[in-house]
Amino acid sequence: MSAAKTKAQGIINDNAVVVFSKSYCPYCSSSKSLLDKLKAKYVAIELDNESDGAAIQDALQEITGQRTVPNIFIKQKHIGGNSDLQGRSDLPKLLEDAGAL
Repeated sequence: MSAAKTKAQGIINDNAVVVFSKSYCPYCSSSKSLLDKLKAKYVAIELDNESDGAAIQDALQEITGQRTVPNIFIKQKHIGGNSDLQGRSDLPKLLEDAGAL
């Protein structure tokens, strides 16, 4: 397993909610805004600010099949991207179950 894949999997395993993001991405901002509005605790990893961000993004594609950001995990389960998050009517319950609310 690559170092980036190990790192990405570690971040996913250690946090209830993770948003792999890029600081300039409007879809990422929209996802983080929704989580902020719900007062959810989450970890945002800004891939464009990480020295190994490109490698982590490649690793996430291996893990999830999704290359784009945001790449969102709740309770170690891949949720998808911004439209997937925005479309979850059960989002508050998911976040509560993950201990993020």
